[in-house]
Amino acid sequence: MAKYIFKRIVLAIVTIWAVATLTFFLMNLVPGGPFMSEKAVSPEAMAALEAKYGLDKPLGEQYLTYMKDALHGDFGQSLRQRGRSVSSIIFSKFPVSAKVGGMAVLVALVLGVPLGCIAAFNRGKIWDHIISVVATCGIAVPSFVICTFLMYTFGVKLKWLPTLGLTGPANYIMPVAALAFYPMAYIMRLMRSSMLDVLGQDYMRTAKAKGVSQQKSIFKHALRNAILPVITYLGPMMAYTLSGSFIVEKIFTIPGLGGQFVSSITNRDYTVIMGTTIFLATFMVIMMVIVDILYKIVDPRIKLK
Repeated sequence: MAKYIFKRIVLAIVTIWAVATLTFFLMNLVPGGPFMSEKAVSPEAMAALEAKYGLDKPLGEQYLTYMKDALHGDFGQSLRQRGRSVSSIIFSKFPVSAKVGGMAVLVALVLGVPLGCIAAFNRGKIWDHIISVVATCGIAVPSFVICTFLMYTFGVKLKWLPTLGLTGPANYIMPVAALAFYPMAYIMRLMRSSMLDVLGQDYMRTAKAKGVSQQKSIFKHALRNAILPVITYLGPMMAYTLSGSFIVEKIFTIPGLGGQFVSSITNRDYTVIMGTTIFLATFMVIMMVIVDILYKIVDPRIKLK
């Protein structure tokens, strides 16, 4: 286990470096710059700003300087939010996204796993058809359509829920529902197909022939094996939802990391883009390692190499 974790850490470092390097050079290929605005900036002022932030140096030198500072945990200062460091921006915005995302993950798991099992146990019946339709809609319909539907129905027409910000408990309902709908639908599909496969295995028929109760065979054998694909999906799902959905946060005006990342791209805030990308890549890799370890805990037969 220790050897496997060490290998994963090394691979994670290489992955994060590759993502950071690719982002850095692609970002600098995009036309425009952080100091371009509607107001005309004189060439002298532009040169002074570029010199202040080191943007007048060759691209290779900028890259080496940035990576060296990043290794020490210094992601620099924001180019558009004067006086604020990238680290302070990330760690002030991430808890907001994590709170909304954590609730969405919980909702997706609590609803997705049981509904997927119900669909499998009622294969070909009305409940299977209903759950399959809901799961298909959740996967096929874009998140901005779901957000718009919820906002128009429950916020504008019925006036049951607030539509902007996170000023109270009611403000979380629509963002969490919109963020949880796709992963819940995906988990339902995974659980249904996986449970159907497990229920057809020889060991399930053997358990039934030996007189093992249906409840015991389902929870001890079927569910434990059927949930493995969901655990595989859990890593990227948690990284996506906890770091903040860009579209959901923008539509509901949530002051989280997702909305901040979109704004930094629009404003060409290079340091915030780089810092957020490295943070999200690191978070994703950590989630994947945790998922692999959970695999071993859930099914001891799996060998980690």
